[in-house]
Amino acid sequence: MLLADVARTSREVAATRSRSAKVAALAGLLAGTEPAQAPVVVTYLAGRLPQRRLGVGWRALSGQRPPPAPEPRLTVAATDAALADIAAASGAGATGRRRELLGALFAEATEEEQDFLIRLISGELRQGALDALAAEGLAAAVGAAPDEVRRAVMLGGSLGAVAEALLARGRDALAEFRLTVGRPVLPMLAQSAEDLDEALDRLGPCVVEEKLDGIRVQVHRDGDAVRIFTRTLDEITDRLPEVRAAALELDVASAVLDGEVIAFDEAGRPHPFQDVSLGAPPGVSRGRVGSLSGALPLSPVFFDLLTVDGRDLLGLPTERRHAELARVAPEPRRVRRLPVPEPASGESRRAAREFAEAVLARGHEGVLVKALDAPYNAGRRGAAWLKVKPVHTLDLVVLAAEWGHGRRRGRLSNLHLGARSADGTSFVMLGKTFKGMTDAMLAWQTERLLELAEDDGGRDRRDGGVVRVRPELVVEVAFDGVQRSTLPQTPSGRGPQPAGVTLRFARVLRYREDKRAADPEAVASVDSVLALLPGRATG
Repeated sequence: MLLADVARTSREVAATRSRSAKVAALAGLLAGTEPAQAPVVVTYLAGRLPQRRLGVGWRALSGQRPPPAPEPRLTVAATDAALADIAAASGAGATGRRRELLGALFAEATEEEQDFLIRLISGELRQGALDALAAEGLAAAVGAAPDEVRRAVMLGGSLGAVAEALLARGRDALAEFRLTVGRPVLPMLAQSAEDLDEALDRLGPCVVEEKLDGIRVQVHRDGDAVRIFTRTLDEITDRLPEVRAAALELDVASAVLDGEVIAFDEAGRPHPFQDVSLGAPPGVSRGRVGSLSGALPLSPVFFDLLTVDGRDLLGLPTERRHAELARVAPEPRRVRRLPVPEPASGESRRAAREFAEAVLARGHEGVLVKALDAPYNAGRRGAAWLKVKPVHTLDLVVLAAEWGHGRRRGRLSNLHLGARSADGTSFVMLGKTFKGMTDAMLAWQTERLLELAEDDGGRDRRDGGVVRVRPELVVEVAFDGVQRSTLPQTPSGRGPQPAGVTLRFARVLRYREDKRAADPEAVASVDSVLALLPGRATG
C-alpha cells in the first residue's frame, strides 16, 4: 500500500464532522489493506507511530524540506522501515544521522505525504480518527460489532494486532482475544471530578479508595512465574523483585492484579513520587525513567483483581471483584477503602469526607471513587471511576515563553513560570506550562508578551525559540502538587535560577491584570511553594 492512500484517507477524515463518514472512510481503506501491513496502517490512522518516539524535534521537522516527489511512490512498508531506522539512531552523530534519514524519507514523498508525515511525527495529526474511531472503522471493514472489536483491543493490548488478525481471518478471530495470564491488558482509567460531593452525586452507590501516587503496575502470576507490566504494557519484571515476591505470597495458582507500587518511610507515609519514579524504566507513565536497582524499598498495593485461578472477573461488579481480592491478598497488600452504599445520606457523606481527609493526612494525593456495580472496562477512561484530588492555585509571574508549533505556530505558547525568591529581590523558575489556554488567550498573551520582550529568542517564530520577557505579567496557575526538581543550575546571565521544586500538572486559569508583579504580595514566594512539598507543613 502507498503512503498516499493513508494520507488521502486522513485528509478525508479530517475534512468531515460526520462520525459515520469518518468511519466509512477508515473502513474503506482498511478493507483493502494487506493483513501484514494492518498494524502500521491502523496505528498511523490513530495518529501514532509504532516506534513511539523518533528523537526528532519540531526544529528538524520545520526545516528546509527537499523537493517533493512528483508522483506517489512511497509505500507504507518503506515509510515504517525508514522511521524505524531514525528511531534506532544513537551515539555520536545521531542527530545528524536522523536529519539525513528524515531528508531521504521526505525526498521520496509527495507534498501531501510530506505534510502528513510532519503532522504524524509531531503528534499533530488532528483528524478526529483516534483509537476509538479507528476501532470502529476496523469493525466496519470486517462486519464486526464495534464493542467486540474494542474489547478485543483492550484484551489484546494492541489495535494493530487485532487489525492484523481480523483482516486475515475475519470476525471469527475475535475469539482469540481473551484475558490470558501473561499477556497484559490495557488498564481501566479514571475521569476527574471537581470534588468528593460531585463524585458521590454522579456515581450513586460507590466505594471511596485512597489514591496512591506511585507506579501503576499489572501483575500476572501463573504458578511460580510472575510477570509485571506498566500501564503502557512495558514489562519491568526484573526491576521489581519486591513485587514478584509479594505476588508469590498470594494464595492463588494464577491471577492478574491491578495495583500501584509505592515507597513508604518508617512512619508509614509515602515518599514523594519522584523518589519512586526516578527509578522507573522507559514506558512508565508521565515519562518516568531510570533503573530501579538500589532505589527505595518498594511495596505493591493492589486495588483490583481481573482474573483468578482461571476465572475471568472483568464483567463482575466492583464489590464482587474486591471480595475475591480480599480472599487472596492480605490487608496490608490492599488499598484502604470505604464503601458508601447510600451516598445521599448525610451520615454517609460525612464518613466519606472524613475518610478523604484522613487519606490526605497520610500524605497521599487524593481518592478514587468507584461505582459499586461497575465492571472492569480495560483500556477505558470511563465514568465509573472518578479521581478527586485537591487543586492548589498560585499567582506567579511569566519569565519567558516559547513559540508554539502545530496549530499554535506563530503564537507564544509554553510559559516559563516564576515565584519570588526567598530574599524577595528576584524571581526563580518553577517550571513551564502550555495547558489551559484558549485560542483567545493565546492571541492575547502573544501580543502582550511581545510588548514585554527582552529578546526574540534568536529564532524564527516557527522554530520554537524562547522569548524572555520583563517579569511584569502575573498569571493564576492551578496545579496538583509540588515535587523536587532535578533541573541544573542556569549559567549566570542566562536566565532565572531554578527554585529546586516544580509544579505538577500546572495549567493556566487566568491572567491577573489587577496585580503588579512589583508588589511583594502579588506573586507567590518560593517559600510558600516549598511548604507544599510532601512532608512539609502547609500552614
